[in-house]
Amino acid sequence: MLYEDPVFVKNLQEFIEFLGTFAFAMSGIRFAAAKHYDWFGGFVCGFAVAIGGGTIRDVMLGQTPFWMTSPIYIICTVIAQIVVVVFNHSLKKLDNTWFFFDTLGLALFTIAGLQKTLALGYPFWVAIIMGCITGAAGGVIRDVLLNIEPVIFQKEIYAMASVVGGVVYWILWSLGVSLYITAIVSFLIICIIRFFAVKYHISLPILHSED
Repeated sequence: MLYEDPVFVKNLQEFIEFLGTFAFAMSGIRFAAAKHYDWFGGFVCGFAVAIGGGTIRDVMLGQTPFWMTSPIYIICTVIAQIVVVVFNHSLKKLDNTWFFFDTLGLALFTIAGLQKTLALGYPFWVAIIMGCITGAAGGVIRDVLLNIEPVIFQKEIYAMASVVGGVVYWILWSLGVSLYITAIVSFLIICIIRFFAVKYHISLPILHSED
């Protein structure tokens, strides 16, 4: 079956990681620009965001970090920086675009994390956690570098969208749905949850202290 083809799985995973790298790099560089970082600082921030979650995942899984296997991910970040620099004035008018790129990065890297973990033979509950780490850790690294409160720790739904997407992926995979359809549906679920949560101010309950 299609979803059992190792070549297809590898190609799809690399494609998703490339798109995720570009999306997160754009998000990180734009946030750095808002903080008035120089070009080098912007590149470092964008690259750290783009590779952060995947690096943590690969180290935990005992694998060579994905970006060390090909220069394409560095090139991808360079392209993202050029786009931000060249089209800076036009992009300033599209504030929602940065939320869009951040959401794309979250969804794409969640799928990539799920696929890689499953391909290595780990159980699905581990894959869901790795998917969440791959998708959300980059945003945490970005926020720490920019000295702002990480989105994942705020009331805004972020990592939970990744978890739900992972559960949907597991259900479809268990039912024997093709990998292509499973990836698309899970991707859309993550994006929809994120978009609706922000648009309608949907959030998780907030913890309160006893004082």
